[in-house]
Amino acid sequence: MTVLDVLLSTTAYFKKRGIENPRLNAEHLLAHSLARKRLDVYLEFERDLAEPELAPLRELVRRRGQNEPLQHLLGTVEFCGNIFLCDKRALVPRPETEELVEFLESRIEDRGSRIADVGTGSGVIALSLAQKFPEAQIIATDISDDALLLARENAARLGTSRVQFLKSDLLENVDGQFDLIVANLPYISRHDRDQLAPEVLCDPEVALFAGETGHEIIRRLIETAPSHLSARSLLALEIGLGQEPALIDLLRDKNYRDIEAKNDYSGRKRFLFARYG
Repeated sequence: MTVLDVLLSTTAYFKKRGIENPRLNAEHLLAHSLARKRLDVYLEFERDLAEPELAPLRELVRRRGQNEPLQHLLGTVEFCGNIFLCDKRALVPRPETEELVEFLESRIEDRGSRIADVGTGSGVIALSLAQKFPEAQIIATDISDDALLLARENAARLGTSRVQFLKSDLLENVDGQFDLIVANLPYISRHDRDQLAPEVLCDPEVALFAGETGHEIIRRLIETAPSHLSARSLLALEIGLGQEPALIDLLRDKNYRDIEAKNDYSGRKRFLFARYG
């Protein structure tokens, strides 16, 4: 079979299995198995593939057809222009979280700011901000040892040693005040489990589910963050769909001000920003 034959047959198989973006998935897996860049595959359409080249691809295609996330199969994910390690130890970073980082770029006034990334997962927010603001002091926390190990591996991969990774339930083990506290915490109700795509359920449950309403953990951060915020400090949150009204009410009740909800690129209320005091 030629490269093009394999690409077409894999795309057709993924379509039958209901895989979203079947052609793109096929291209990524074929390029990965051949140790090529995805665009380089287009230059080899007529090349015949030998059995030793086909065997590892078949296994990747089988696993993707069973809804294993593409990022887990590739072992990496692109986020804010960098390549991060990605596996089952932490949530697969989503494009919406890239938008959150973009919003923060324009809101960080002091390049030497003290920043806390709460629930850091694979470390993508903290490490992306560390690259954009090399003078910032950044602490990244997570309750999962596995996630923290992955985050430290990503820091080593990027050559970034300035982020301090700390095991903590939210800010429980953190001292001092911050100019920015950012968090992409679990925000899915356990009642909504059956509505999730199979790929999403491959992420760690501790990174997905937050209780009956889905915003219990975010509420705890809103309630406990003030002791780590000064009058001009910013709290930035990624939230679940439909959670905006209740969380804005809580922010008001807890003496936050300048509360602002922002849409993601799909037009859904996805981010909350507020200052305390």
